Amino acid sequence: MRRITRFAALAASSAAIALVAAGCASTPADAGGGDDSSAEKTTISIGFNPGPYLEMFQEGIQPLLEKEGYTIETSDFTDGVIVNVALSDGEIDANIMQHPVFLESINEQENLSNAALVQVPGPPMALFGGKKSALDEVGTGSTVAVPNQPSNQFRALKVLEALDWVKLSDTIDPATASLADVVDNPHDLQFVEMENAQQVAALVDVDYSVIQGNFIVSGGLALSDALELEDLTDEFSVVVAVDESNLDSEWAQALKAAYESDEFAEYISSNKQYDGYNLPAALED
Repeated sequence: MRRITRFAALAASSAAIALVAAGCASTPADAGGGDDSSAEKTTISIGFNPGPYLEMFQEGIQPLLEKEGYTIETSDFTDGVIVNVALSDGEIDANIMQHPVFLESINEQENLSNAALVQVPGPPMALFGGKKSALDEVGTGSTVAVPNQPSNQFRALKVLEALDWVKLSDTIDPATASLADVVDNPHDLQFVEMENAQQVAALVDVDYSVIQGNFIVSGGLALSDALELEDLTDEFSVVVAVDESNLDSEWAQALKAAYESDEFAEYISSNKQYDGYNLPAALED
């Protein structure tokens, strides 16, 4: 029997940008839908960023929820800020696109109360070659693209530190990390900070790039082609986020149960596209 994850205890949040309505529901939202904690709620709206999480949800989770009588609506967001504001404002019921460190930092920044419901399988961050194709080609002045958002820049720098390409400050904080935390740079690497979503397209312009997992997938790259993979930990693994007032609602618990179910575990294990993903404890053999 697989262990039940305790990850839902982690709180989290993120901030974002503009909602692009891409609803796929076949029925309208529930009457009197302002009460998300109501046991009568049967429509669940969920926001996504680019990456594997929408397909994973539609193929592995949505059928389970529909069997229980839920109608699903999905919306696409282009980045991490508005998708959390939309969640807090009740425009969507949940989002699936962020890790707890990011979630918590956005809660603080935007004064939100979003929280992690359950961890989902996710790809690690990875170092890819651009103009250079091997680790041993790194040299003085090599250019390395990294995310410009602190918690994901922290993750990128940790990948480089594992290669001994940099040394980081002992006091580095994942929530506020910056290039100022690089205390030793033996190759005099030239860092290029950029939006996560631009990194795959910009590979041709840099020697190397450390790219977030969901953008690796949405950009058409394969984890098997990476030069180095992140040792992904739970605090940087993607979660389903809801407003904390809805954590114990019937619909949220149904969503959580679907992600921890035997049926979803079978879906993940039988699809090779998820090989190399970090799995929640509930899905481990």
